[in-house]
Amino acid sequence: MSDNLRRYRAIDEALMQLHLVEPKGRLRQSIQVLAMFINGIVASKSTHMREVAKKTPGKAKVTSREKRLSRWYQNEQVSYEWHMLPFVENLLAHLSSQTLVIAIDGSEVGRNCVTLMVSLIYQKRAIPLLWMVRTGNKGHFAAEMHVELLKELQDLLPDNASLVLLGDGEFDGIELQTFVSGAGWEYVCRTAKNTQVYHDGMWMSLDDCEPWPDSCSALHDVLFTRQAYGPVMVILWWDRECKEPIYLVTNLPLVEEACRFYRKRMRIETFFSDQKSRGFHLHKSHISDPQRLHRLMIAACLAYIWIIYLGVIAFEDGWKNQIHRTDRCDISLFQLGLDLLDYFLNQELTLLVEFRLPVCPPS
Repeated sequence: MSDNLRRYRAIDEALMQLHLVEPKGRLRQSIQVLAMFINGIVASKSTHMREVAKKTPGKAKVTSREKRLSRWYQNEQVSYEWHMLPFVENLLAHLSSQTLVIAIDGSEVGRNCVTLMVSLIYQKRAIPLLWMVRTGNKGHFAAEMHVELLKELQDLLPDNASLVLLGDGEFDGIELQTFVSGAGWEYVCRTAKNTQVYHDGMWMSLDDCEPWPDSCSALHDVLFTRQAYGPVMVILWWDRECKEPIYLVTNLPLVEEACRFYRKRMRIETFFSDQKSRGFHLHKSHISDPQRLHRLMIAACLAYIWIIYLGVIAFEDGWKNQIHRTDRCDISLFQLGLDLLDYFLNQELTLLVEFRLPVCPPS
């Protein structure tokens, strides 16, 4: 049996596992094409349709397989709810015994499109959970879009889940802070150095009190911006790893805790950076329609979760020593997962396909 066929069958079986009622008819056919998509994306390390089609199993011509894949992401019946949601709900339920650290981030995708994504920070990786795509060059999303996406996340969370949201300077808006606090979540977001705050009876700009290198201080019980939102805490932090100071706004009570969480945001490789540097090159898909890109990202995100899963078990189950040097590991979790998949195929071992992640000790 060819590697492509082995991969495809294992992926198809794993996709079927979370459906309580066995899919039939068009839904079953759609899941089969999704399995083809994931297989082709991983094998080709690309989201360009022709390259993906070359790596899908079947005797049909590449052009025919490419058309089948294209019909899938053009089909308005293909939905996040049917093809991605079961895995995200399972993932959140499985990992919610620990505090869920969530990042909100944006990037360019496809041709002249941008996406806003909510991800779970896991082992210094950002695992995609929810996203929206719109036409436009790189730029900020409206504040109501931030809140809209977070409301969708709220609906997916298990009861009593503990959550900390992390965001860069685009996500320090009053609307977002109001929603997050109202949801009972905590947040740490970067803000601009010229942000106006009210502290000790006077308005001031944060750059009026720029911190020294390798120092951290805080302004407690401040009103944030001229909209006077608060009280919140603002942190003035010049970490030794940074070239310039950063300014944070948070509803967490402790400075050290807020800095510890935001350091996770500074150190992660986001889904987008993984995609661009060594992943599936989603930014080169050449698709310009936002809805079609949204569907393509279902396949790309599931492929990414699978490869991260393989990277984790390479460590947990001792496979790392079989595929990499034993004294240290200087490759990413993502690359380690790809290497383990190649090892399974080359050694003709049973392929492990899961769209979930093991519970790991907090990092």
